Amino acid sequence: MRTKPNPRKTNGWRRNQLTARVKAAYDTCVICGRPVDKTIKWPNPWCAVTDEIIPVAKGGNPYEWTNLALAHKWCNEIKSDKTLEWAQTEVQRILNGQGPGTQTKPTAIPFRRLNI
Repeated sequence: MRTKPNPRKTNGWRRNQLTARVKAAYDTCVICGRPVDKTIKWPNPWCAVTDEIIPVAKGGNPYEWTNLALAHKWCNEIKSDKTLEWAQTEVQRILNGQGPGTQTKPTAIPFRRLNI
């Protein structure tokens, strides 16, 4: 069985350049709103990663500057292929210590770009 290639890896040099620009341009996580310590190395959950606002799985472009933002690895894993609004609500719920029975349900919230 053949799998689809990762679109983020098809042009690795360009993606690395965009990731460096995102890390230089932003200081806070687009999902939780907390500062991102860019010195923390992968695979620490609080390391800096580049998030696609509209996920690649939902048609987002991994090379479009307006679709990229800084996030913590942990926050980005929670977001997965869901909307930014859903992820922001869910991460706040978890950080506020609410239990597993209160999980936010993903809804038909449309994917939107940030107005940066």
